[in-house]
Amino acid sequence: MSKAPQSAITPTRTEDYPEWYQQVIKAADLAENSPTRGCMVIKPWGYALWENIQQVLDRKFKETGHVNAYFPLLIPKSFLEQEAEHVEGFAKECAVVTHHRLEAGKDGKLIPAGELEEPFIIRPTSETIIGASYAKWVQSYRDLPILINQWANVMRWEMRTRMFLRTAEFLWQEGHTAHATAAEAVEETMQMLDVYEWFAHEYMAMPVIKGEKTPGEKFPGAVNTYTIEAMMQDGKALQAGTSHFLGQNFAKASGIRFQNQQGADEFAWTTSWGVSTRLIGGLIMTHSDDDGLIVPPRLAPKHVVLLPIYRNDEEKTQVLEYCHRVKKELEGQTYMGDKIRVELDARDIRGGEKTWQHIKKGTPIRAEVGPRDMQADSLFVGRRDLGVKDKKGVGRSEFVSTITNVLDEMQKNLFNRALALRESRTQTFTDLSEFSKWFTPKNDAKPEIHGGFARAYWSADPADAKLINDKLAELKVTPRCIPLGEKVPPGKCLFTGKPTSTQVIFAKNY
Repeated sequence: MSKAPQSAITPTRTEDYPEWYQQVIKAADLAENSPTRGCMVIKPWGYALWENIQQVLDRKFKETGHVNAYFPLLIPKSFLEQEAEHVEGFAKECAVVTHHRLEAGKDGKLIPAGELEEPFIIRPTSETIIGASYAKWVQSYRDLPILINQWANVMRWEMRTRMFLRTAEFLWQEGHTAHATAAEAVEETMQMLDVYEWFAHEYMAMPVIKGEKTPGEKFPGAVNTYTIEAMMQDGKALQAGTSHFLGQNFAKASGIRFQNQQGADEFAWTTSWGVSTRLIGGLIMTHSDDDGLIVPPRLAPKHVVLLPIYRNDEEKTQVLEYCHRVKKELEGQTYMGDKIRVELDARDIRGGEKTWQHIKKGTPIRAEVGPRDMQADSLFVGRRDLGVKDKKGVGRSEFVSTITNVLDEMQKNLFNRALALRESRTQTFTDLSEFSKWFTPKNDAKPEIHGGFARAYWSADPADAKLINDKLAELKVTPRCIPLGEKVPPGKCLFTGKPTSTQVIFAKNY
């Protein structure tokens, strides 16, 4: 009887994907649950990932004309009530502050004392509080556009939480812009969607599909919501970023008015757009394997870890000296506009244990250096995009001079691997029973390839919404988006048989 292959993470992806995900986070030391219900502590390695995401996006936002500002965490309840669809969409997720002071009770416990005249909502999103400021700042068309981004935390009172993917508190950026014309606002909305696609492809190595949300899936209060959708390794979709054309809805609610060039009074046209720490969850589920996290090099906290190996103090001195020299040479190389990030792990722990820690953390390149390697002026190198045992000796000068090429090759490999998976698990359906089988494992003859993205024609007629939604709810499937830039011939709605020229991607989702 053959022995089952060993892996660092148990259970494996095929055995229990949700638990595998949690175990990768633990093994990579990314985050942990906190005493505050539904919230997480983001640990240094996980926060370093978020910092790298921030730095790249922040630079891009500024290149596209945006500036950063900060707005209050607490939003007066009356502000959310200004836009009816908005408050209905977020009401069940709101955390409410009702008191402003604590006093000692008879039993020594603290009790809330000073009740607020008006409760505050801990921001679930900031359209309304930012709109109040914009209403003060805008009088004339000359005051427009306003192009502001905010890096912040938000709170949505989620009932079922999962680290990085859906927590009560999470970190994000939210862009909020105001414009003099609808055309300018639409252009802004699409520009930021393009920025998110660029970031997902170029930095996260995560292929995404740009699309428009169906009416039932759009942001509460928006005219149109656009999204980037990624497929995770279990075939489920992850909404990785959204950009909203808000029309004049929020401007009317907040009173953002201006005098146009003709001297007439008019409401501004606004947008909002954002991505969050959910991207880290997407990164984990797009690339990682049964040995732990795999990090795309362009976002990795460290590109290379040097692992010295020695048996005595004399060897230790020599090997560490050699490693320091290699570290200095590597840091003299630049990658994506920054120096190569190198860690020399000289901790006094067993070599095997140390190596596996870095494998599980997803450090792109591991380079072991022992006395023999040093004498040969080489390093024993392993890449995280290859098998754990796939290592080879590389001369020092070659290792240093080719490091950026190797990192780029790894980045491309990860993207292509994820793209191949998505293409292998995307099918077009014209038969409802086959569509249902695709999303029902017990009916699938090949459960190992069960589910994924399903393309199908869809009726946009509001009269058909209930029938379609009921069927999708039965299958626990949602319409992810109407892909942008695709020309499809006329067809018939999968659910109603009505003629339509709209094709939608459906999937189970996070």
